[in-house]
Amino acid sequence: MGAYWEDNDLIFTTPTGAPLHPERFSRTFDKRVTRSELPRIRLHDLRHTWATLALEAGVHPKIVQERLGHANVGITLDIYSHSKPTLQRDAAEMIAERVFGSKP
Repeated sequence: MGAYWEDNDLIFTTPTGAPLHPERFSRTFDKRVTRSELPRIRLHDLRHTWATLALEAGVHPKIVQERLGHANVGITLDIYSHSKPTLQRDAAEMIAERVFGSKP
């Protein structure tokens, strides 16, 4: 775009680099999901999916909180920690492995 390019340090932009209105982006996402014949998912659901997968993969909750822009890590944990019902078991196994050198 040469001189017409607006460098706003954004990922999703108009062809000239200007910010996209969030509703326009959401409508485009919805159309592409429909065309792809994938199960219906809202754009916002991708945020929840990312957070859940990150926590399940062992990404530190503080990093997840920062990426999501939550005011504090408690919000992140309150919303997403339910997604992994094995948290108690996993915690016990991790500590047992450190204490005993192997899983029980």
